[in-house]
Parts: sequence; structure tokens; C-alpha cells
Amino acid sequence: MASPELDDGGRTSAMADYGEIVNRSDTENSKNMVMKKKKSKAGSFQRPRFACFGGIKSEPDGKGNFDMEVDEKFRDRTPNHLVIMVNGLVGKAQNWKFAAKQFLKKYPNDVVVHCSECNSLVLTLDGVDVMGDRLAEEVISVIKRHPGVQKISFVGHSLGGLIARYAIAVLYERDITREPKQSQENGDCRTDGPEDPRSEERIKGKIAGLEPMNFITSATPHLGSRGHKQVPIFCGLYTLEKVAFRTSSFLGKTGRHLFLADSDNGKPPLLLRMASDSENLKFISALGSFKRRVAYANVRFDSLVGWSTSSLRHRDELPKLKRKSGGDKYPHIVNVETTRIASPQEVASEAKVDCHKNIGMEEEMLKGLTKLSWERVDVSFRGSRQRLLAHTTIQVKGSWINSDGADVICHMVDNFLL
Repeated sequence: MASPELDDGGRTSAMADYGEIVNRSDTENSKNMVMKKKKSKAGSFQRPRFACFGGIKSEPDGKGNFDMEVDEKFRDRTPNHLVIMVNGLVGKAQNWKFAAKQFLKKYPNDVVVHCSECNSLVLTLDGVDVMGDRLAEEVISVIKRHPGVQKISFVGHSLGGLIARYAIAVLYERDITREPKQSQENGDCRTDGPEDPRSEERIKGKIAGLEPMNFITSATPHLGSRGHKQVPIFCGLYTLEKVAFRTSSFLGKTGRHLFLADSDNGKPPLLLRMASDSENLKFISALGSFKRRVAYANVRFDSLVGWSTSSLRHRDELPKLKRKSGGDKYPHIVNVETTRIASPQEVASEAKVDCHKNIGMEEEMLKGLTKLSWERVDVSFRGSRQRLLAHTTIQVKGSWINSDGADVICHMVDNFLL
């Protein structure tokens, strides 16, 4: 067996190699430690983002509703912007959990998100008006829990967009600080203290006393579901659409509202009335008070809500889209359009619509709603394995089966007006 060779210092060559390796390793470790410290200092601004993701707290109210906000330890100030999220047909507050977290990650110091549950599951069959009233009262209770908020935005999916449109009309220029209180002794309504003559000016153009900012809908049947391929699953077949109209009561009062089959006391259908201002409810004025109105719409694969009704367009106005996308960040956003901004004078002068004109109801609704400016965002899940679930994927209702819609929520959050 050959003996190991010795170097000039009397060490074996193997020992020398080992020493070199150890010295080299120590030097590299020292360099790595220095680099880590530099990166840590350079990247320290990113820490709040990671911290706030783990610092999001959810506060249920015992009724199924819950507020989500970043814990006080991970933010610099009290949020002043209330975001109300409204679920669709047979939905619930949990459907918005993913989207709510994205809002809080992006704006940890600015927003508190309320995921509404007052109209969930079978309660969504009670009618748009009943649900709108319920949502309005719920919003008032949320504002009272968060007295620091000054601004308000609504995000509604599917039917939730219609419920929100009704609720904002109920809350429009309503001074919740002057809400009448029921006397326990004789049942009379009263208000506390003398009436403030400045209150009317203070609430002018506001929603429940707050500054209206964003009104966002996704896959919402703004024009209802009656005929004209508004429900794609019927494939435009007149027979199926007629059957759906006649059996709309299967979905309760909500079904009659969606299919324009309601005529309470000889009045026009509710959705038609919601395209104009009335004496009691200023639907268009309330909608026009928001800084932005945005309609996200599925181009294809949404079996429940058609592209036309969700994007507030005539069918001949639907763009012919080429196979393009919003790039790597928003791969499923295929088109973004912004209509001209209507002046307050135009909105005020044209807000009232005569619902008894002998023209199509769909045309009348479009006429009333498009007097306001809208941002239209067209979404396509073409090529996605989740395309057949487009109606819920656009909301990311489930984090696993609807995950491909995450870029749509990202687009919504990135363009949110604070």
C-alpha cells in the first residue's frame, strides 16, 4: 500500500486539500453573510407586505357576515375606505375571501373589507328589492362599527351587482347620523337633538354619508335574463327562453325580477325601473355619484350570464376580439374600454326615463344605464381548464377550482381608486 505524499510542511496532500476546502468554505460563508445583510437592508421595504398577509384578521358578527382588515400591529393608520363585497345567487360571504385578502395585501393601511352575508343561499330568492333593503341596513351597521371610514366602494358578483345597485339607491344622500329611533314607551319615532341645517349639504351626493368611489360588478346581468341570448345555456333557442320566462317563479321573486316577469301594481318590471330615477329612489343618480363604474364580463363560457348584459352593450357593439391578452400579469383580460365621462348636468337632465314608451325593455335599460360612463373589462378563459366554470372563476369563488381568475382579481385591485 502506497504511503501518502508529504508537502513541505510535513502535511499530507489530502490534509492540505482539506484545509483549502475549509478555508474556501469559510470565505464563501463570510461573503454570503455580507450579501444577505445587504439584501436584508435593501429589501426591508418588502417586510410589511409579507407581514400583513399573515396579519389579516377576520371579525365575524355572529350572523355570517365578517369584516376583514389588517391587524393594527402591521399598519400605520386606521383604514378610511370601506369596501362592501356582495355575493350572487345562492352565494355567501366566503365566496369573496380570496378577493378580500388581495385588497388587504395591496392596501393594508387604507381599506377594511366587509363580506356581506345578509343575502346568502336561499335568501337570494327573496327579490332584488328585498335584498337591496337588507344590504342597505347591513351597510349602515358596518359603518357604525367603523366610525373612521370616509369612503365607500361596492364589488358585486352576478346577482350581487343588482343587489348593490338597489342598495346604493336606498343609501343615496341618507344621513345615518339622523336615523329615527323607536321610542320604547309609545312606539313613536324620534330623532335625538335639534335638526342640523347643514346636514343636507353634508350628505349631498354621498352614500350613507360616505364618499362613493368604485362601483364594480363582475358577470352581472344588468339587463336581466329575459331572451336575446342573455342566458347562454339556452343557446338562443326561443322555446327554451320562453319556458324559462314562464317558470321564472321557480327562483322565487328574484327569478321574476331577473326575467322581467314582475309587474307589481301595474308598475314596469323592477330592473326597468332601476334604469332611471324615481321619486323615492334615485337609482341613476346614486350610480352616477361614484368616481368609477366598472363592468367585468365573460366573453365566452359563462353559461348563466351573457356578454351583452354583463358588459352593458348592444350585441352589435360587442368587439370582435383577436387572440390577445393583457400580457403575463393579466393573461385573461382581453379588452379594456372606457366610455366618455358624462357631466353631472347630463346625468341630472337625463336621469328620468319614461318606462312606458313602446320600445324594447332591454333598449330602455341600456339607454338609462349607459348615460353614465363605464369601464368595460372583457375576460376570456379560452385555453383554461376552468373555462366551463367561467361564471365563478371570474370571482375566484373557490381558491382551487377557480384559481385561474386570480389575474382578474389582481386587475381589479391594481386599478382600484383609493
